[in-house]
Amino acid sequence: MALLEVRDLTVVFERKGEDPFRAVDGVSFDVEPGQTVGLVGESGCGKSVTSLAIMGLLPKRGARVTGSVVYDGTELLKLSDREMRDRRGRDLGMVFQDPLSSLNPVIPIGVQVSEVLERHRGMSRKEAMSEAKDLLDKVGIPDPNRRLTEYPHQLSGGMRQRALIAIALACRPKLLIADEPTTALDVTIQAQILALMKELVQDLGTALVMITHDLGVVAGLCDEVNVLYAGKVVEKAMRHELFARPRHPYTHGLLASIPRLDAPRGEKLTPIKGSVSDNIPWAQGCAFAPRCPNALDLCFSETPAEEDQLGRLLRCHNPVVPGTPAVEEVPV
Repeated sequence: MALLEVRDLTVVFERKGEDPFRAVDGVSFDVEPGQTVGLVGESGCGKSVTSLAIMGLLPKRGARVTGSVVYDGTELLKLSDREMRDRRGRDLGMVFQDPLSSLNPVIPIGVQVSEVLERHRGMSRKEAMSEAKDLLDKVGIPDPNRRLTEYPHQLSGGMRQRALIAIALACRPKLLIADEPTTALDVTIQAQILALMKELVQDLGTALVMITHDLGVVAGLCDEVNVLYAGKVVEKAMRHELFARPRHPYTHGLLASIPRLDAPRGEKLTPIKGSVSDNIPWAQGCAFAPRCPNALDLCFSETPAEEDQLGRLLRCHNPVVPGTPAVEEVPV
């Protein structure tokens, strides 16, 4: 049995004076214990909303969440707010995109780490602070004794992100969700954070859901990749298969737009035309059709069904010809 089973997850936001907005539209995927699964796509494709729905962090007013999210045999969508609070931190951990806005600016780092240990592991304040010091040391924060008493603004961006990872892993959750954890960091610190997460996940046996628009992160970290567009999974495959033979035109476009170090000097990138807002409702056809170089008349009138093609899930009327590579896989 998978540790996390997401089935037909749908999130609809009510808007005053406007039609409801379907941010997530029937997303399904599994996460096995110790596996790293990627959710990939441009901003606005529904990646973060999917993670917030899983964690039970969407507002009750204005957001309708349907479908099924089963964690370790328990249906999370049926739990009360109090029951979900007990699950978050203890069983489910999350690393958010912006550490400066995720950490409380008026509470020392040590207190923010230790309160999780007190709440979910029943430690005394003294025991929790000792464990918090060990956690900060484990995630690579120098001089952890001093950092315990410092505030978030006194830490660098990389150290703040490490502190968030320490909080998320404090109770050794079985599942960790990381939502764009390296977006605000430079490439050197980004590589350090990704290496740290990979090491910690391997050591603790934690399952990881990595949400990112950076396919370089996917190349070096994920086992399976789900490509989202306009709230739906349009392609799902193992990492090596996806990079070697992308089938959906959107996946192919994402990979083709990556800068390559071996490309001739001055060669222009190949971006996907338009923006994620240039789409049609899935109920009327393929949402990607207005931007798709392979679009047929059928794509604008009939919604493509999800098909299983030798272990790869694909939602497309006119996929890319097999064997047309976009990029070679280059680990970060």
